[in-house]
Amino acid sequence: MIVRRTSRTEILAKLQRKIQLRIPIFIASAGNGLVAKLLEKAGADCVNTFSGARLRSNGMGTMSMLWPILDSNKQTLDYTEEDIMPAIQGDAFICACINANDPLKDMTTVLNRLKSMGVFSVSNIGPSISYYDKDSSIYKILTSAGITFEHEIQMLKLAKEMDMVTVALAFDLEDSLQIVEQADPDIFCFHAGTTKGGLMGYDSGETIQETASRTEEAYQKVLQIKPDLIKISHGAAMETPEEAQYMLNHTSCEGIWTGSSTERIPIEKAVLETASEFAQLRFPEQD
Repeated sequence: MIVRRTSRTEILAKLQRKIQLRIPIFIASAGNGLVAKLLEKAGADCVNTFSGARLRSNGMGTMSMLWPILDSNKQTLDYTEEDIMPAIQGDAFICACINANDPLKDMTTVLNRLKSMGVFSVSNIGPSISYYDKDSSIYKILTSAGITFEHEIQMLKLAKEMDMVTVALAFDLEDSLQIVEQADPDIFCFHAGTTKGGLMGYDSGETIQETASRTEEAYQKVLQIKPDLIKISHGAAMETPEEAQYMLNHTSCEGIWTGSSTERIPIEKAVLETASEFAQLRFPEQD
């Protein structure tokens, strides 16, 4: 397989064209090659890879990646190279979510490997320290051990210096302001929380109106730092296309990022429904 290569310049030009035409940017996660192929065919601008998506494709929850059951960066690098890249045509670009706090890997080496396989975009949630509440004991223990948000910012800065498109994610207003100001990312995504719905989703009880309100609050603050920032909405109550449309209607975002909504949940529904029909088949009654 030979997948068409892209570049930072080409990626950003494509995204700016969509913004000028008022067509929403569409980023979607893929845990395997089939999903990546279908996402690209459906019109996704960016296919996102990270260990949480791979675990979802194996029937686990996204947050399983927070436990020490795998080398997150190795999983992302290997399946991006072996499963995702050969499955796409190159119409969509790949953004790899990597773990900037990996104590066993040099980030320059990781970023160079990504570029060598044709990946010219990275994000900081593979996983991020920000998945943990700041007032929790585990957050305090991890940060005291050197697992910090600052490392994620440094990785994004390095990636931009290496001519890659950077996608910064933050889970609260404080981190949003810090990462936009210090990393100067090309794209900012406010991660509103784990997507509800399906077998493995988490429903906090938040409404789509509340998700939109929290997201827009962050947008208005970061725009004061970087007025030309490309803003993407993701997570929490944004499960369905209708809820995504609500985010487009009621926030100043330029697009959406789906994970479970276009991967885990549709697969759960389709496979369960079809397999159940097969399971209900019976032999004809004998005379």
